[in-house]
Amino acid sequence: MLIEPYLFFEGRCEEAIEFYRQALGAEVEMIVRYEESPEPPPPDMVPPGSEKKIMHAGLRIGGALVMLSDGNCSGKTSFGGFSLSITVPDAETADRFFNALAEDGQVQMPLGETFWSPRFGMVADRFGVGWMISQHTDEPPRLAER
Repeated sequence: MLIEPYLFFEGRCEEAIEFYRQALGAEVEMIVRYEESPEPPPPDMVPPGSEKKIMHAGLRIGGALVMLSDGNCSGKTSFGGFSLSITVPDAETADRFFNALAEDGQVQMPLGETFWSPRFGMVADRFGVGWMISQHTDEPPRLAER
């Protein structure tokens, strides 16, 4: 069984794909536009003129597949209640990914040392998607003594 995130960008999916390609080195696995679908979308699902918008896309980010869509093309994204977590091998990669995702976004917790990681931070990107960047360590978390 796999759990794979599916993000709806409500008309900004193409922009998001290009952003994640640049920021994270994401690789496009597939893009299907509404006009390419063998079945037309249900009436009133997407506004007229949205035929070239993305019905379904798949991005490979590291070893994970993230799926994306323009959804109903409403123009209003909502990404509350979750974050995507990336574990990277070193501080340089943590800094690079964090800074790229923070561009035109909002830093929620600056990168810094925590009891579980030598480098951890939280950011919401320009689309409002939450990300947690964590540097891998083989050390167990430093827990308070009882």
